[in-house]
Amino acid sequence: MKWSPYFLAAACLLAALPGRAQVAGPPSASDTAIMRDLYDFQSMGSILYVAAHPDDENNELLAYLARGRHYRTAYLSLNRGDGGQNVLGPQFGEELGLIRTEELLAARRVDGGRQYFTRAVDFGFSKDYLETLKIWDQQEVVEDTVRVIREFRPDVVMTRFSLIPGGTHGHHTASAMLALDAFKVAGDPNAFPEQIREGLAPWQPECILWNVGGFQASEVGESKTIRMNIGGIDPLSGEPYGKIAARSRSMHKTQGLGNFTGYRGSSGPRNESFVLLAGESVTDDVMDGVDTSWSRVPGGADIGTQIAQVIQQFNPPNPAASVPALLEIKKLLAPLAPDDPVVNEKRALLDHIIQECLGLTVETSVPQAEVVPGEMLKMRLSVSLNSDIVPVRWMAARYPAIKTQFAINTKLSTNQPASCVSTEMLPADAPLSQPYWLREDHTPGMFVVDDPALIGRPENPPVFPVEQVFEVGGQTLVIPDQPLQTTATRKAGDTRRLDVISPVSLKLASDVELFAPGSSHNVMVTVTSARLDVKGALRLDAPAGWAVSPATQSFHLGAVEDQKTFTFNVIAPAEPAATNITAEVQIDDKTYDNERVVIDYPHIPLLLLQPPARLKAVCLDMAIRGQNIGYLPGAGDSVAQCLQDMGYQVTLLTGADLTPEHLKKFDAVVIGIRAFNVRTDLVSHLPALFAFVQDGGNVIEQYNRPGGDLKTDQFTPYSLELSSQRVTDPAAPMTFLAPDHPALNVPNKISSTDFNGWIQERGIYYPDQWDDHITPILACNDAGEAPLKGGLLVAQYGKGYFVYTGLDFFRQLPAGVPGAYRLFANLVSLGK
Repeated sequence: MKWSPYFLAAACLLAALPGRAQVAGPPSASDTAIMRDLYDFQSMGSILYVAAHPDDENNELLAYLARGRHYRTAYLSLNRGDGGQNVLGPQFGEELGLIRTEELLAARRVDGGRQYFTRAVDFGFSKDYLETLKIWDQQEVVEDTVRVIREFRPDVVMTRFSLIPGGTHGHHTASAMLALDAFKVAGDPNAFPEQIREGLAPWQPECILWNVGGFQASEVGESKTIRMNIGGIDPLSGEPYGKIAARSRSMHKTQGLGNFTGYRGSSGPRNESFVLLAGESVTDDVMDGVDTSWSRVPGGADIGTQIAQVIQQFNPPNPAASVPALLEIKKLLAPLAPDDPVVNEKRALLDHIIQECLGLTVETSVPQAEVVPGEMLKMRLSVSLNSDIVPVRWMAARYPAIKTQFAINTKLSTNQPASCVSTEMLPADAPLSQPYWLREDHTPGMFVVDDPALIGRPENPPVFPVEQVFEVGGQTLVIPDQPLQTTATRKAGDTRRLDVISPVSLKLASDVELFAPGSSHNVMVTVTSARLDVKGALRLDAPAGWAVSPATQSFHLGAVEDQKTFTFNVIAPAEPAATNITAEVQIDDKTYDNERVVIDYPHIPLLLLQPPARLKAVCLDMAIRGQNIGYLPGAGDSVAQCLQDMGYQVTLLTGADLTPEHLKKFDAVVIGIRAFNVRTDLVSHLPALFAFVQDGGNVIEQYNRPGGDLKTDQFTPYSLELSSQRVTDPAAPMTFLAPDHPALNVPNKISSTDFNGWIQERGIYYPDQWDDHITPILACNDAGEAPLKGGLLVAQYGKGYFVYTGLDFFRQLPAGVPGAYRLFANLVSLGK
């Protein structure tokens, strides 16, 4: 094993110290972690990096600042990436935002930073920062950014993007503008006074800098830039910062960065450039003029001196030898700056370092990770100790959620684990686990958060926090903990946090139900029990104009995971309309309306969502032709289910199914989004698919993304070329280029009203060139731009039709947009 440069130096130092043994072998991971924490405790500098989305951060710079300079380093992403694409699976919107939140947390665990967010929603690509500021609530995003600045207290704020509009995502430019606005008012006690009343003191960073990327360097002159070398090797791990950054970057797997190799692993110099946007000027280093030592804290100079001595004398084979000195520092720290959040954070870090040096481990385990409000929570509390350098007594376990504690008062002995069982009741009014920003319906631009203390956090706090209390050498040491279940279904050693669930979960048979005006449909709801012997009543909550019968239905489920499906008859109004219908159960005196959604990817923790069990009921005039549809999935979407909702029989296909014999039974074949980006089994079968069209078949191919992962350029019978063109305004007026074409007339007469109510955008990655045999059907454009005609292209090929579309059907159909269904029905019905 290769030793890091730090430990090679440390070995020589320790050999020269009296009474110290030489390092006998390479340092362990725990030794490296302790040294990193010691250096982190010693440094008082802080930097907040601000950008718009997950994956906007400069991973190498964050790794250098956090691991190389040991500054408190954080990334504030204004949104959670809810409007992006997902190369791993079918999750979009809110679910994708939750996945990307966890991917950012995984990235920060690699590069050493921490993560924050505002309430801004990623509403998709924005070409204009003015559009972004119109959809986001500008004042709320500034307020949230100010809150993070006041909580985190950075010395320096950095933006990833320029204040100069144009040439980039509107969210990018807006992120820099809003960060600058927040920087200017964060130190003003008259700005957002409600935060002051909550206990957040004003905080003014020294300066705000723009971290100029290579693609932005032409926007500024050389004389205005500050250059700083961030190259080299992390002295503790021995890894180049570029290699750490590459591992961090690879956590953005839903964005196709799982095999990211763009960051170099070289240990040589690498400069980053910065431009001052406001505040105190800097010349050679981003922290010029900033005191990053403990001397900045009144009375803290001695702490700085003593922690330096601990670092100098630290002996990796015997970390416990540092505990007496650390306890002395703890005494010095106790009376200092009780209201300073950074100092309080350092107190918790010092306690953690003492815990690490003692080899003191704590664990609170539960037999299952899901608990119902009012249930007893049986917890096994376990501790172990590896050192007897000072006496350690396990005093108690505190439970802040119920404002009580479990007394223990046991003296610990080295290498003799101790444990006990504590049983407490989860409060009957404990809310069901749901990401805090998804507990309420949100606007197109902003999440709704009732508890301001949660704003900025990446995820929910623990459901049932535990504080393990110890007496160490006569001082109190508090170790935060939470109940965890060791999982058997994932890789060994994985744990799962506690989730609060309802006694049952509800699942509607479909997310969207289509009605003809005045018609009735049977709507099915499945009730699944999470506990034994659950009784209650089920109902559908529908607005006026929609009739539901019966009004309620009783259920009794005896065993865990018992299921029963109930059928309600729903009658639509006589006129076209769209609404939400929610399933609800009454159990004793409580009402539950939650679905159960589990997201399980190996690179992030298992995620449980419990959104309302809602049906989008759409009453519309729509006709279809044909019956049997083959669906070839791409990167992930729910269009196949939407086709079933329309009344089609849908068969899922693979590339191997694209044979003349198999295809002849279908009226049409629909290909999922980005299929030619992610599938390797299609290209060789295209001749059979094209022959199917020639013989009278119909193929609808949804968008693909141009670029290096596109498996072929010949994915249509006639040539066309993809581009990055898109129309981001979901209300952009549509021009009918071929008003008499069957795609706009058969079996549904399409009008401009069919393009009302579209969400996020019109479409993406439009072709910009195509063969003369291909007919453009529609045109639209964002404000100030030329019309784009590549959103819907149709070609007759032999006896059949081939359709290529960049329109966002994969978003519109699951959202229940009536006109999108009518238009898609026409595309599937071509030639019938």
